Amino acid sequence: MEEQISTLSLNIKKKEIRFKFAKEIERLSGIDVMRCIQCQGCSSVCPFAESMDYPPNRLIRLIQYDLRDTVLSSSTIWLCVGCHTCSNQCPQAIDIVSLMDTLRSIAIEEKRNIPEPTILEFHRSVMSSIENHGRTHKLEIMMDYKSRTRKWFEDFNLGLKMLSRRKLDLTPSRVKNNREIKEIFARSWEL
Repeated sequence: MEEQISTLSLNIKKKEIRFKFAKEIERLSGIDVMRCIQCQGCSSVCPFAESMDYPPNRLIRLIQYDLRDTVLSSSTIWLCVGCHTCSNQCPQAIDIVSLMDTLRSIAIEEKRNIPEPTILEFHRSVMSSIENHGRTHKLEIMMDYKSRTRKWFEDFNLGLKMLSRRKLDLTPSRVKNNREIKEIFARSWEL
């Protein structure tokens, strides 16, 4: 009987440990990754899944298995461009883009090494696009990033794939009052 109680206690501790990272993610972002049913819909539509070390559904599974170090050292969290294609596909309405933002924030806070050496240039390109238009313009981001890194044809096929899926608008859409966006950026640079 004592052995059964000990085994039961061990199993309870394993479950508490297993969900620790998922609970932390939920506390920080409000996203319950335990709702993921592993349908792979997010990964099947992600335009960058081929470049990721773990496609979105597998990254969520790693979180569910409490593999914190693997997740936070993954290139996936840095390669996500926030296009919301995955989130729109999710039958459980999991906001995968916000999940990636939360994981990046944790990785930065813990001073983890960024596995993608030019990712900072990419993020600068994204922020520049937001500053210019009030929202992202993917084609401009790609061109700016290519000019920063001088890797013009490294993922040319991916760009063609995004064009064929109508994920790249040729002209940017703009917010009505872009002046407010520029003021936000000006204040952030001051800080």
